[in-house]
Order: sequence, then structure tokens, then C-alpha cells
Amino acid sequence: MRTHLAPVTAEPTTADLAAIEAEWPLIAAELDLLDAEITLLYAEDHGGPTELDWRRVRRAEARVTRAATDTATRTDPRRAA
Repeated sequence: MRTHLAPVTAEPTTADLAAIEAEWPLIAAELDLLDAEITLLYAEDHGGPTELDWRRVRRAEARVTRAATDTATRTDPRRAA
């Protein structure tokens, strides 16, 4: 049995857009990490990842960690120091 979903007609609110804007640095960092991980997977089939590939992953992981910390600090006033 197929269920038909109603199309989404509501636009994002100003608060929704503000939340996305506040989280965008984390979203961008996670996309960079995903891209670096995809490069590793591709490299596995083409001679193996290079040291530069691994360095790119480590740097992307560090950016995600920093962005997550910054996002948590900005969105939770108790964590700001």
C-alpha cells in the first residue's frame, strides 16, 4: 500500500533561516569532511590514499570539531566563557 504525502507548501520561517545560518559553518565543515572521506574511498581503488589524502581528512575532522564547539558555544549561553 502506497501512502501519498502532501506537498510541503510552508516556507521556512525567519527563525528557521536564522538557525540554518547559525549552523552553516558546521554544515560546511561536515561537507568538507564528507568530501575528504569520499576521496579516500576513491583512492582505495586507485593505488591507495596518499599522505596528503590522510592529512586532508585529519584537517577536515579538526574543522568539524572546532565548528561544533563554536556552534554549541553560540547556541548555549551557559557554555560561553
